[in-house]
Amino acid sequence: MSKRDYYEILGVSRSCTEVELKAAFRKLAMQHHPDRNPGDKECEHRFKEINEAYDVLKDGDKRAAYDRFGHAAFEHGGMGAGHGFGADFGSTFADIFEGIFGMGTSRGRGSGRERGSDLRYNMEISLDEAFTGKTAQIRIPTSVTCEACSGSGAQAGTKPKSCATCGGAGKIRHAQGFFTLERTCPTCHGRGQVIDDPCKVCSGGGRVTRERTLSVNIPTGVEDGTRIRLAGEGEAGLRGGPTGDLYIFLEVAPHEFFQRDGADLHCRVPISMASAALGGEFEVPAIDGSKVRVKVPAGTQTGRRFRLAGKGMPILRAKQTGDMYVQVAVETPQNLTKRQRELLAEFEKLSSEATQPESIGFFSRVKEFLDGLGSRGGQAG
Repeated sequence: MSKRDYYEILGVSRSCTEVELKAAFRKLAMQHHPDRNPGDKECEHRFKEINEAYDVLKDGDKRAAYDRFGHAAFEHGGMGAGHGFGADFGSTFADIFEGIFGMGTSRGRGSGRERGSDLRYNMEISLDEAFTGKTAQIRIPTSVTCEACSGSGAQAGTKPKSCATCGGAGKIRHAQGFFTLERTCPTCHGRGQVIDDPCKVCSGGGRVTRERTLSVNIPTGVEDGTRIRLAGEGEAGLRGGPTGDLYIFLEVAPHEFFQRDGADLHCRVPISMASAALGGEFEVPAIDGSKVRVKVPAGTQTGRRFRLAGKGMPILRAKQTGDMYVQVAVETPQNLTKRQRELLAEFEKLSSEATQPESIGFFSRVKEFLDGLGSRGGQAG
């Protein structure tokens, strides 16, 4: 009985791409997998055919030979066979495993290298520094590549050797039924390499601890909690592995005069009762170092806000600036002299609803309310 064409088995054309080939294989493998069709001999046979076809066509050299000579290319000890579950079934089945369970198995050889850890540094800056931006110098203790062994972990003049247990793969693979299982190599702990003569400076780790000085550029407009990433400035990798990153977390200290709300600044200014009643003006400092004059109209009440456009904080990564808001608080006089008391008492006698509309109007309504309660109480008696 002649064997079926491999392309026909997978349902693809001879000009199909690797992506199309793999997609077709995954679909058919999941459909005919024996675990999904227990006891179905036909599915088991189809599954073997699918595996055999893909095992040949996924390999560029085998596919070229098959396109030229057909099945004869693998007969009589040809290029190696794609028969049933041959020696390369483990790599083929890894594709099935990935397609069915969404997982893959690593087939790369271990290098012994591990990426260094990311580091965090907390930095406090003032609101003025957040406004202007700054370049800061920081000193951090971190792991750096060992110069004695150039990060290899091996004593100078020697090199790490491939692990004899796993052959440098970092994993040990063994078949169990239809499955190929992998576990981390217990000898090299997944690194794929072992060091017979470790470096005496770093004890084989390929890195040592040093204090480094770094320059950090803080842009204008940063807010509390802003994170700055310095790529490659973290901990050195193990045995020459890639370096981690350094993250600067900023904390903006409270300001003695301003309260920040995003890009806007707020401040509270106490003014005298006379200034509020008669009107006037005062100067306040702005975050940019300038002085701003605020005019207070006559009859200003506590809590009134005055907006100073463009006098707030710059917006990070934008050519815009927030506003500054000045809120006034009318201060009640204290520790009055006898003459001041007399003048205020005279002023109180001369006051009317026109001069103090809110307070006089309020207490007038209170009197009417209380009078109404009294009259209702008399009627009830």
